Amino acid sequence: MIATPRLFAVTIDCPDPAGLVRFYQAFLGGELSFSSNEDFAALVIDGSVRLDFQRVANPAPARWPDPDAARRLHLDFAVDDLDQAEKQLLGIGAMLADFQPGGERFRVLLDPAGHPFCIATRSAASISEHA
Repeated sequence: MIATPRLFAVTIDCPDPAGLVRFYQAFLGGELSFSSNEDFAALVIDGSVRLDFQRVANPAPARWPDPDAARRLHLDFAVDDLDQAEKQLLGIGAMLADFQPGGERFRVLLDPAGHPFCIATRSAASISEHA
């Protein structure tokens, strides 16, 4: 019998793992872990969710939104107050994306490496909202 798989990490390619892990820690909190060769860093959030950051040779991020860009994934975060979270994120190095399709439900930002990510209201983050 095959053991049930368990997702243990999401890995983000970037040019500066140490810098990007610190950006996400400033937003999410959590415990930092660095490798000895500066090509990898990890952030453990709430003791169970892990974001890994690894250096890549071609760190150019996909443009947002670009229907011809390669497929990608992005992270979504539920927040209590969109305006407050946006202000905090801009203060630690995020950029507000030019294209904002979410209205009052969510906002698209770019992390310091150019990866798009979203902050959403708790109701927008609810699975029942999407079902």
